[in-house]
Amino acid sequence: MSRPAVLKALGGVAALVFAAGCSSGGDTGARGTSPPPGSASSPVSSSAPAPVRGDGRVTVAGTLAEGLRSPWGLAALPGGDLLVSSRDERTITRVDGRSGAKRSLGEVPGVVPGGEGGLMGLAVRDGWVYAYLTAASDNRIVRMRYDGGDGDRLGPPRPVLTGIPKGTVHNGGRIAFGPDGMLYAGTGETGETGLAQDRESLGGKILRMTPEGKPAPGNPFEGSVVYSYGHRNVQGIAWDAEGRLWAAEFGQNTWDELNLVEPGRNYGWPEVEGGAGRSGFVDPVAQWPTSEASPSGIAYARGAIWMAGLRGERLWRIPLDGERRSGEPESFLSGEYGRLRTVLADADGDGRLWLVTSETDGRGTPGSGDDRILRLEVR
Repeated sequence: MSRPAVLKALGGVAALVFAAGCSSGGDTGARGTSPPPGSASSPVSSSAPAPVRGDGRVTVAGTLAEGLRSPWGLAALPGGDLLVSSRDERTITRVDGRSGAKRSLGEVPGVVPGGEGGLMGLAVRDGWVYAYLTAASDNRIVRMRYDGGDGDRLGPPRPVLTGIPKGTVHNGGRIAFGPDGMLYAGTGETGETGLAQDRESLGGKILRMTPEGKPAPGNPFEGSVVYSYGHRNVQGIAWDAEGRLWAAEFGQNTWDELNLVEPGRNYGWPEVEGGAGRSGFVDPVAQWPTSEASPSGIAYARGAIWMAGLRGERLWRIPLDGERRSGEPESFLSGEYGRLRTVLADADGDGRLWLVTSETDGRGTPGSGDDRILRLEVR
């Protein structure tokens, strides 16, 4: 794998140098394709090397785990271990949060990988593992019992919500529990753009539901799990310190977006892409050329949204001041680790992020050790 040793940052951010290499995955749209993946090395758990200090904003503290295949979703268990899904292999792996040791929890039945579909987002709550997956006829959310003890396996999947449209592209896939205890999901419009504006469809939406999959109390459309609409392909959702919901969205050819999401609002696709200032549509808080982002996972830490970029192959920081940006976005790790799929904030709020690469998803150029979970320290 040939990548620059100097990590470029925009907006006057100083360069950061780090010796290890890593990567991540993304969206098609009308952006072309990447070479097919090569073979990754056998799974290896590696201890963190000595931290390398750059400009003081982001420190790559080390690699937690290597040898992951098409990693997509990431969720933290009580106690600090992580669960990571393999989109294409249909498996969930438990990763020790300190040593990086990996243990397969098995294959999830009913997953039908293909294109951008497969086993995607994960969430954990009250002894259940929730998964967003592509099945034979639809995308759906299921949950599986998992007690988390040594030797425990995942229980059989039980449907939570079915009937989310599936396609070769734009399947969404991110799920997370909000501070209100409700389950949220970002979906895509499968390339059929009209679904995003159709409030009867679950495609091109952000959904909000109870842990059992029922419409959540206070949803904007009576009897519906639809929370917001007019989205092209949402793969990143996170809440800030004030409990506001943020979402990252793939654009088509012009603008990728970070949106502040409010119930019942229309985010414009396919009528508008990026900020248009048109009545009835919500403009993004920040936007990027598609070559610089292709945003997948996002997380909130240290007063900012951190956004993983697939095609852009960089980590973006968007500083917030309430409902607005407090400054220009900055980027880090540009090109050093390849495509970046998922970013997760550590539960203790100490400024640690877990960053998942995705070079082995068919669009990257994997090298030895790909894919990885990296430890980052941010401030």
